[in-house]
Amino acid sequence: MLGMGEGEDCPFQFNFDPATFKVGDTVSYRVTGSLEGFPFVGTLLEVHEDYVIISPGESEPDARYRGTREDRPVVDAGEIG
Repeated sequence: MLGMGEGEDCPFQFNFDPATFKVGDTVSYRVTGSLEGFPFVGTLLEVHEDYVIISPGESEPDARYRGTREDRPVVDAGEIG
């Protein structure tokens, strides 16, 4: 992603192709509810036929969120927090 700052590239390399999702991929995911519209970054821990399990990373190392399997997975706000 370009345009993240003054001539800087985005520090993340996202996989936006759900057909090629694999464990360890970095994804941009969305959250429903009051957090809708904000982009989040996570790592895929599990990849299933119709859903994925996402780790939000260092800020919450033990958290695991179930998301839809689409270009930018959607996590239900009820799973957060």
